[in-house]
Amino acid sequence: MKRIVQLQQDNNQSSRARSRSSLYGLLFLLFSTLAWCQESGPRTVYLAGSGNPALDQHMTRLLGDALGEDTSVRPLTNGQTATPDDAPIVTIGPSAFSRVRQANRRAPILAMLVERSFIKDYAARNPGQISAVYYDVPLELQALIGKAVLPQATKVAILASTETAGLYEPVVDELPAMGLQPRVFIIDTQQDLIPTLVRALSYGDFLLAGPDDRIYNPSTIKHILLTTYRRNRIVIGPSQAYVKAGSLASGYAPFPAMAKAAADQLHHYFANGELPAPDYPDQYSVEINSQVARSLNIPLPDKETLQRDLDQARAQYGSSRE
Repeated sequence: MKRIVQLQQDNNQSSRARSRSSLYGLLFLLFSTLAWCQESGPRTVYLAGSGNPALDQHMTRLLGDALGEDTSVRPLTNGQTATPDDAPIVTIGPSAFSRVRQANRRAPILAMLVERSFIKDYAARNPGQISAVYYDVPLELQALIGKAVLPQATKVAILASTETAGLYEPVVDELPAMGLQPRVFIIDTQQDLIPTLVRALSYGDFLLAGPDDRIYNPSTIKHILLTTYRRNRIVIGPSQAYVKAGSLASGYAPFPAMAKAAADQLHHYFANGELPAPDYPDQYSVEINSQVARSLNIPLPDKETLQRDLDQARAQYGSSRE
């Protein structure tokens, strides 16, 4: 009888042990599921606007579409510069970046609509914390546009100030592989602008304009363009806005392409806890001024053909560099 009682007690203890083990397993599974839901749940990106409501709303919509439904984009409001759980901040334009950066030195910031020359030092000093999608167009791409517009071109003239001459060194080394011989003409003072430009136009088949505000700005562009036209030469670059002013053509990154590049960087941040290095978008379009082309008797292909020729030239050029 005692033996039967002992067996029953052993069975009860074993049953209770199994029950506790099952309960612990269920609790572990529950906590694991909750943790996974928190990690993979909705994420938030904050946006510091440029002050232009139409632009900021447009970029917010494009960025939200590119990020997907699991990530929301919220504006920073009322001077806000800190975010819950150190969520990343996207800044639109250099003023928004400077405002957020000076108010919050710890925030992870992805800068948009900023030029490489503006952001590169910040990013170099703060890798993983500060990154950007560059707004300016790579100079080699602008040179390829010039070559597509003028297939017979062999020489490229470049204007640079003493302070910005280093900006052009990489492209000067790369252009010979594209069949173009570059020469940089240095401007020391504003009085030297037109005389130096005349010498540059005597050398180059076209003028390659870079993102150099010391040379290309609202007070100088009219004089540069008039002088160039009078010598039957064209200006390529430095941006889409200058094409409207009178440059013949320029590359530009469409806003959806910039939003996609920003979304890719933010996905990297959420996956790895740090932002990747700044980079250019991987898609560009071409803006052309047909009126300028007609006035200089330059036959232009339609925009679609020019875009296709540029894409082919980029592929060929990229292959030659690898």
